[in-house]
Amino acid sequence: SGPPGSRPHPRMRLRVAGLAGALLLACVAPLHAAPSPFGRWLTQDRDGVVEIRPCGADLCGRVIGLDLPRLPNGDVPRDPQGRPHCGLQILQAEPAAVGAWDGRITDPSDGTSWHFTLRLNDQGQLKLRGYVLTPLLGRTQTWTPYAGTLGADCAMR
Repeated sequence: SGPPGSRPHPRMRLRVAGLAGALLLACVAPLHAAPSPFGRWLTQDRDGVVEIRPCGADLCGRVIGLDLPRLPNGDVPRDPQGRPHCGLQILQAEPAAVGAWDGRITDPSDGTSWHFTLRLNDQGQLKLRGYVLTPLLGRTQTWTPYAGTLGADCAMR
């Protein structure tokens, strides 16, 4: 530094510019953090919303929204064990690699269960590949973030 009104030394300007750049990167970096599977996801068929949350070191998903929360007779859809679909945990997975999880998913309508692999793509979508013996013999679904509202009765609005 120097007397008031004098110009800072060029090295000081570089240090200040470097510090400002580092602060800017520190503020912007969280905006570009790796996407997370946690949140609300609209299923590929657009008939359900699954909320994925951490459960210990794993992730778990439960049904929180249904396109038709009631059957034509007014009853709530139930799984084969008689539990209502709304609030039912249908998936659990453990980390398999950076940005990938492996687990089991259950179809609430008939109780069938499959292995699955879950990955996030660059567009922020979940790619869920369900399979029986090997991922090569499976099918992939694309789930998208859900931004709509849900009623207390689990109805998608």
